[in-house]
Amino acid sequence: MKKLSRRKFIATATTAFSFQYLPKRVWGANDRINVAGIGVGGKGTADIASAAESGANIVALCDVDLSRGAKTISTFSNAKLYSDFRVMLEKQKGIDAVIISAPDHIHAVAAKAAMDLGKHIYCQKPLTHSIYEARVLTEAAAENKLVTQMGNQAHAGEPIRRAVELVRAGIIGNVTDVHVWTNRPIWPQGMNTRPAKENAPNDLDWNLWLGPAPQTSYSSKYVPFKWRGWWDYGTGALGDMACHIMDMPYWSLKLKYPLSVEAEQGGNTKLAGPNWSKIKYQYPARGSMPPVTMTWYDGRKAGQANMPPPDTVDGEDLRGYESVLIGDKGSMVFSRRSTKWKIVGRDADEVKQIEESTPRTIPRIEQDTISDQTANHVEWLSGIKGQGTPQSNFAHSGPFTETVLLGNLAIRTGEKIDWNGAKMKPSVNEAKKYIKRKYRKGWSL
Repeated sequence: MKKLSRRKFIATATTAFSFQYLPKRVWGANDRINVAGIGVGGKGTADIASAAESGANIVALCDVDLSRGAKTISTFSNAKLYSDFRVMLEKQKGIDAVIISAPDHIHAVAAKAAMDLGKHIYCQKPLTHSIYEARVLTEAAAENKLVTQMGNQAHAGEPIRRAVELVRAGIIGNVTDVHVWTNRPIWPQGMNTRPAKENAPNDLDWNLWLGPAPQTSYSSKYVPFKWRGWWDYGTGALGDMACHIMDMPYWSLKLKYPLSVEAEQGGNTKLAGPNWSKIKYQYPARGSMPPVTMTWYDGRKAGQANMPPPDTVDGEDLRGYESVLIGDKGSMVFSRRSTKWKIVGRDADEVKQIEESTPRTIPRIEQDTISDQTANHVEWLSGIKGQGTPQSNFAHSGPFTETVLLGNLAIRTGEKIDWNGAKMKPSVNEAKKYIKRKYRKGWSL
């Protein structure tokens, strides 16, 4: 694949956005933004590489697992290496921005520490481990006028942005029902007991990996990937995938906080997420837009993929897609990876006319030769230079993450929860302990 030069990346981003605010620092066209990474193995490998490809100067790397982060550490050998992000933020001078690709339970404490020092933030999805943490980061970004972006990278791609424009233009009329689904979890969930203690690898600082989570013994059943299924560290299949798959309908329908959420599930325990779940969110009317019911499906139920039946869209085969939006003039079957969506139940000529007449109003990064992930970083870095606003900034992705994680409250309590989003107040008292978690001694937000 042909690569754009760093100069052309930034030039493309400059033309894609209008100037919207005055940044704290005045950046020159050829200035490089000094970026530090927290969690540089796994997904962090791609995040750091994409940021560098987009023009960032990688000055510091932090990881508690030297083996996991080895590729990034080797590639950016001039960057200063740390194991504790708190030490890095204290000692490393000249950091402009921070990328956080650590496990979910680290996101908020790392992001808030960096934001308190005026650092711009790119943080992987879900933005945080708890609803309260998402609210704190949203408010901190606004108060400190920081440029932020969540790592739901398809948000930067043409499929989602064009679909948002078309849904708002009425291509399927007034939407009242949405279904979204995933095959996750593809890691163990439903565990009732903690695994036996093992000796931690020499290259892993287990105490730092735990961070604010409760103290427990190391096990290979937690790291490097299986932590997602454990409530202390991950947010289950919903937290892992909904910030990707719910994104288009949430954005296009201007949903924000739901009125209520309820869940069916199989296998949830006090320690781990369920093997499958079906979660129903009820949203109020928004201006002229009618109320919406959004239903989430994950896992495998009775050995079969847990997803809506084809009769939701006149018998259409839903395999290969991730969501269905049902309106009063038709339905849209959609995947964030493709512009080959299906419009079902509406005259083809009407669909064509709407597609051809609807303008592109959401800013784009030119993507002929780059991925959604790189475009997401270009957009963030350009925003730091005052060249537009990243579209998955925390004003959007913070409330979105709150909505996603609300489903886990319904799973963990087993109750329908009426929700006051503005006050973060649930109708079920037991849910309160999951809204704001307790941190291990020595850790704070």
